[in-house]
Amino acid sequence: MTDNAPTESSQDLTVRNLQQMIQAMFGHKDTQRGIDGTFMWFMEEVGELSAALRSRNPEELKGEFADVLAWLVTLANLTGIDLENAVAEKYCRGCPRCHAVICECHLSKKP
Repeated sequence: MTDNAPTESSQDLTVRNLQQMIQAMFGHKDTQRGIDGTFMWFMEEVGELSAALRSRNPEELKGEFADVLAWLVTLANLTGIDLENAVAEKYCRGCPRCHAVICECHLSKKP
């Protein structure tokens, strides 16, 4: 274990903590890559998640979900979005479309 290793335990992990951890770990590289380059990496990871969903391999799925989330957090960092706050505002008050706590939207509609 190195002196600069992350100390966040999974029990303490919040979206905000993850965003801060990713910023500390990769922010210097993310800034150099920029939004467009980072978005391309994000989309590549979404493609890898798509393949993992088809294979249904639990270990592969776990890794790809983590990768997609990390790259999404990176994009939020680069654009100055507090992702925890954004998610709370949109989804913690009920369905954004029908406003019900348990979504009542028709399956053909996305919430």
